[in-house]
Amino acid sequence: MLYALLFGMAFNFLTEDERFAAGIRIASRNILRIGVALLGLRITTGEVMELGWPVVALVVGSVVATILFGGLIGRAFGLKGGQSVLSAGAVAICGASAALAIASVLPSHKDHERNTILTVAGVTVLSTVAMVFYPVFVTFLHYDNVTAGVFLGATIHDVAQVVGAGYIVSDQSGEISTLVKLIRVACLVPVVVSISLLMRHRLSPESGSIPLLPWFLVAFVVLVIVNSMGWVPVEAHAMFTPVSSWCLLTAVAALGVKTSLKALADVGPAPVGVMVVQTLFLAAFVIGGVALIR
Repeated sequence: MLYALLFGMAFNFLTEDERFAAGIRIASRNILRIGVALLGLRITTGEVMELGWPVVALVVGSVVATILFGGLIGRAFGLKGGQSVLSAGAVAICGASAALAIASVLPSHKDHERNTILTVAGVTVLSTVAMVFYPVFVTFLHYDNVTAGVFLGATIHDVAQVVGAGYIVSDQSGEISTLVKLIRVACLVPVVVSISLLMRHRLSPESGSIPLLPWFLVAFVVLVIVNSMGWVPVEAHAMFTPVSSWCLLTAVAALGVKTSLKALADVGPAPVGVMVVQTLFLAAFVIGGVALIR
């Protein structure tokens, strides 16, 4: 994600040429939504239930608490409501994927794309740092493989980094961390729908409309159900799972093209500081929850 973002930003000059406008817009919106929808193929309800209700409750509780706390922290740092929610949702759910999905239902304004790309960059860097340090941290806490997997899956932002960190500890931790992470991904639907409803309520009559239930979230839910029923052939699963990743990479690159380094430099340190605080809060919340269910 980070490489795609940086390469995209290197081609920011293309935004000055109208011939590229349509392609950049399609990549940053339509292809993004296809990628989010296809994330549904990574989840089955049966796998989620195997973890047990205490773990599921901890994961869902951490998502809700991080979004609520993260929104308040963002306001305390002087961020506007939309940017606070965007940052908190990215940290709480699934990093860059969540940031892109949430951004798609937020009202458009002059800083919308800049805020989105800053969130994607920040949460990806933090996720990579966590992938390196969290496996050492769980060893310091003397977590067994199962507990380590729960912690890593519930705290690291992006799916790829969760997988990497989990398998650094052990194969068992890798499998559990990936599954826990996918529970967080499943939280994307209710969170985005809730944000969509909230933003719709706050819109002024002259503002653009926001869809009540975006089509890509409907597709996400349908794919989770179909996958849970075992109706997706192995070949189709193997083909479409990478397609989801490539769609998200393409969308991030397109957002990078639309964002200049100067625009990011003008933002200041506040958004990055907010994401760091949100990340630390999420880790602390999960550590407390793990202590209760162990």
